[in-house]
Amino acid sequence: MAFNLQTFKTRTLTAIVFAVVMLLGLFINYWTYFLLFTIIHFGCWLEYQKLIGCINTSYKSISPLHKYGIMLGGFGFLLWMLFQSYTFNNLVYQNISLIILLFFGFVIPIVDVLFNKKLNKKILLQSLLGLLYISLSFGLIIDLYNVPLQKETSNTVIIKYGILGTFTIACMWVNDTMAYIVGSFIGKTPFSKISPKKTWEGTIGGIILCIIAMGLLMNYMVMPKYFSETIVSIMKNQWYIIAAIAAISGTIGDLLESKIKRLAGVKDSGNFMPGHGGFLDRFDSLLIAVIFVWLYIKVVLQ
Repeated sequence: MAFNLQTFKTRTLTAIVFAVVMLLGLFINYWTYFLLFTIIHFGCWLEYQKLIGCINTSYKSISPLHKYGIMLGGFGFLLWMLFQSYTFNNLVYQNISLIILLFFGFVIPIVDVLFNKKLNKKILLQSLLGLLYISLSFGLIIDLYNVPLQKETSNTVIIKYGILGTFTIACMWVNDTMAYIVGSFIGKTPFSKISPKKTWEGTIGGIILCIIAMGLLMNYMVMPKYFSETIVSIMKNQWYIIAAIAAISGTIGDLLESKIKRLAGVKDSGNFMPGHGGFLDRFDSLLIAVIFVWLYIKVVLQ
């Protein structure tokens, strides 16, 4: 894959703007964190339904209640994964999520039966796969916000949230960028027919550089400066492992979305980011990576 300077400039400028928006959402507070992934969740859903409509033309005829109801059902799962601190006037949002999940879980198939005279199993399956592919992943990254680390400030120890979710996202950025750069300069061996522009050299180089860069960053720059010695000791080697899990599974996520686009016969899932495509193009790696990172943190580390 030859290096294209103009393409690289476009991708870089867009990525900078994108990074600023992402960082504001990730670091201001948990409300902006939730709002950020809520917007991305719905953006991915709209593109997913468009792609499925290209693959299965009958999916284009789904009722508006099905189309938006399944998205709201996924949003209900995001609400369910909220931290207990997400309250407003003593209203617990997890209670609302149960109502949303139950309502749209029953209404969608009933409406399909009423309008179509029969239950279209293929359409329902494709919608359910969307819940697993999109809503599950964003629900889990919201849950990762709730995993606490101890932070030292002025001789006191406070609980800091959101580190692991942000770290996973950073791994995706580093892996994608390094894979693109390495592949552009030395990539020769095609990685997969699904994504012909990817090379083995770029893929392996991106994973290795992601593991090294993110591990060194957290172990020697971020953690010792801001966090308690106990947390630094516990997490010392874990950053490398988490980065490896994120980079490898993220690559699988990239290939999965490429396969969906190939079946749909499109180049990009959308065009909201010049040089990067749509929401799914930008977050395809994260959708799969966050599942495996979440499993490792929740099953192995906790």
